Amino acid sequence: MSTLMAFYLCEGYQLLDLAGPMAALEAANRLLDYESYRIELISKGGGAVLGHVATQLTTHAATSVIADTVVVVGGRIDPMLELGNVTAIQQTAGAAVSVASICTGAFLLAAAGLLDNRRATTHWQFAQALQERYPLVKVDADRIFINDGPIWTSAGMTAGIDLMLARIELDHGPELAKAVSRELVVYHRRPGGQSQYAAISQMEPQTDRIRKALTFARDHLSDPLSIERLADAACLSVRQFGRLFRKETGETPARAIERLRCEAARLRLRDGHEPISVVARAVGFSDPERMRCAFIRSYGYPPQTQRRLERSLVTEDDGSTCWPPLRS
Repeated sequence: MSTLMAFYLCEGYQLLDLAGPMAALEAANRLLDYESYRIELISKGGGAVLGHVATQLTTHAATSVIADTVVVVGGRIDPMLELGNVTAIQQTAGAAVSVASICTGAFLLAAAGLLDNRRATTHWQFAQALQERYPLVKVDADRIFINDGPIWTSAGMTAGIDLMLARIELDHGPELAKAVSRELVVYHRRPGGQSQYAAISQMEPQTDRIRKALTFARDHLSDPLSIERLADAACLSVRQFGRLFRKETGETPARAIERLRCEAARLRLRDGHEPISVVARAVGFSDPERMRCAFIRSYGYPPQTQRRLERSLVTEDDGSTCWPPLRS
């Protein structure tokens, strides 16, 4: 039995938001050796739709296709919010089992009222605008993707692949999703709760030596990481390293290591059931109290709050795997 996945295009759609998720579905079909996922391109009126990079694709009229899942492809926001698109997605979603959006596609779902009182995400650059324009949406900018009931939303660009890998895993199990990720040469798979922007990427060092030191730190978080050890990894003197690190990252090595450890702890708190004291030691904090203080500095709340939050999110995501229909 195959599933019809209809990708909804608006004028100015972002090609990568379409191509990435489609590539994941096509790889799944190839590995399964049958067409588990049928793909259609749809738009408000059908015909040719011009994308952001002057790519023109032919579509069917949305109202002529009854899809199992409708995926709104991100792109330019203003054309997306035209009344014709809002009406079309309301009608199309009403006949679907589930609905998803990639990147700014969340704006169209929100305009159609489909995200009211639901958790949702979008590209972090547009999250505040989404929240301000649609206050009934519970926007979480720090998520790769979110599954709330029959609605799936993802962050920008490649996060659409993560969302589709999650769908493949739900439909066919983790082994197929892992095989698809290998086909696409992507990480298997960034969990939905992962931050859109990792601490190490936010620092954006300019030189290979500082990048090498940060990578070394990330790979040895459970070890004592003195400035001497980091300087040695960067092949610099302690004085040179401290000055260059501050210049390129805007913070001290000690603060950067603390941020990396907090990020690693967040992932362990989300994915497992280890005691907080075990998590603290595993990521390099000498005791839970030091991790608690570091969490408050980094996120504004303690690890216990993080764990409670993640447990509530897991409960909601687990409940959504039944894919309840949108049909009235």
